[in-house]
Amino acid sequence: MPERRTVALVTLGCARNEVDSEELAGRLEADGWQLVEDASDADVAVVNTCGFVEAAKKDSVDALLEANDLKGHSRTQAVVAVGCMAERYGKELAEALPEADGVLGFDDYADISDRLQTILNGGIHASHTPRDRRKLLPISPAQRQDSAAAVALPGHGPTDLPEGVAPASGPRAPLRRRLDGSPVASVKLASGCDRRCSFCAIPSFRGSFISRRPSDVLNETRWLAEQGVKEIMLVSENNTSYGKDLGDIRLLESLLPELAEVDGIERVRVSYLQPAEMRPGLIDVLTTTPKVVPYFDLSFQHSAPGVLRAMRRFGDTDRFLELLDTIRSKAPQAGVRSNFIVGFPGESESDLAELERFLNGARLDAIGVFGYSDEEGTEAATYENKLAEEVVADRLAHISRLAEELVSQRAEERLGETVQVLVESVDDEDGVYGRAAHQAPETDGQVLLTSGAELLVGRMVEAKVVGTEGVDLVAEPLQGSPAWSEEAGR
Repeated sequence: MPERRTVALVTLGCARNEVDSEELAGRLEADGWQLVEDASDADVAVVNTCGFVEAAKKDSVDALLEANDLKGHSRTQAVVAVGCMAERYGKELAEALPEADGVLGFDDYADISDRLQTILNGGIHASHTPRDRRKLLPISPAQRQDSAAAVALPGHGPTDLPEGVAPASGPRAPLRRRLDGSPVASVKLASGCDRRCSFCAIPSFRGSFISRRPSDVLNETRWLAEQGVKEIMLVSENNTSYGKDLGDIRLLESLLPELAEVDGIERVRVSYLQPAEMRPGLIDVLTTTPKVVPYFDLSFQHSAPGVLRAMRRFGDTDRFLELLDTIRSKAPQAGVRSNFIVGFPGESESDLAELERFLNGARLDAIGVFGYSDEEGTEAATYENKLAEEVVADRLAHISRLAEELVSQRAEERLGETVQVLVESVDDEDGVYGRAAHQAPETDGQVLLTSGAELLVGRMVEAKVVGTEGVDLVAEPLQGSPAWSEEAGR
């Protein structure tokens, strides 16, 4: 019997890419490939790239070069680029990076097994010429669902597959294979974006906004629960638009309680929310539904009105602070995070001061700060009044220092709070770590539990915050917690 073909998936970028990698893994395993963790143990190393900003693109190229270095020194015979950077640049990336044996776009995902086999056999699969994926679906959201079947939508793999095609759960399983044993998993709610932020190229290579059907989201969540997942995080480019192409802009409000009732799921988290699209009903559901955490990942980007208009966005400092007051009036312990761009073309000293005013009043739990840089193909790249690189760097350093101080202060405000911590790692030397409701994976800090001999990964434990370390919390498990028992350690 011939030795099985082996493949490793290396994922960079956001949680949406992680979902896409697990769909690719499901397709490959269903066609007989053996999935391995280490690229050096794989016949083919598949690098799921990020194409968002220059730093992410550099990381993607570095990962491809690192995988290429394995050839001749390990089992690895081929290195293949997939993901956003591969989709965005296609043939251009293939010509600039001959170390990659293949550059595959989203349209190749359905035939990923054949594509990899061709490359492994020494053949060549011609890389695509990039196109504006916004033009693949009708302009009207109401007409998109009928056209969706003809368009490659990564992470929208079908559910209700025949037994044997997907692992473990037979007919209810999605076209997905988990790549780790984490008790947390992302679920793609939609793809693409209809907003036209002047600094962002994502819609051009991710396409127009299109929702997944609620039944698919529910089936995938049930399957993940059967795999031991305790927390799901709903991801897309813009979750607040969910349902607009299905005829119900409030569809997320009705879907969330259904997801929270899935057997085995202890926590439902929603990411990527647009402040301009927040509505009272959604805030109510996010702050009052059991197991749906009051977590608000709000894409503010700035707060000075002039800068926001130049970004093709809406709002200002006072309206944003009013939104946060509304949220906290309903859920005082709600978690809020956001990202900001400084040094945008035309940003004045007074604009920067306005952003500082917002940050000082917002009490955000986590803050990401980025210095502006031109992204090819975006409107902002054509703007005049660009700031000098050293000015952007100075403003980035200044606001980053302020952000670090403010999130530390916000963490200190949580001293004495009782938090529900999902245990994610248990180590005899490093201790027991998890996340509270206000902390999303990777981005928002973590909680160190002061004692946890009886706790296992995946347990939810009630704990009291007794200390802070920057954005991170230190918490003492409460002995009365349902998860704190002899049985929890078995």
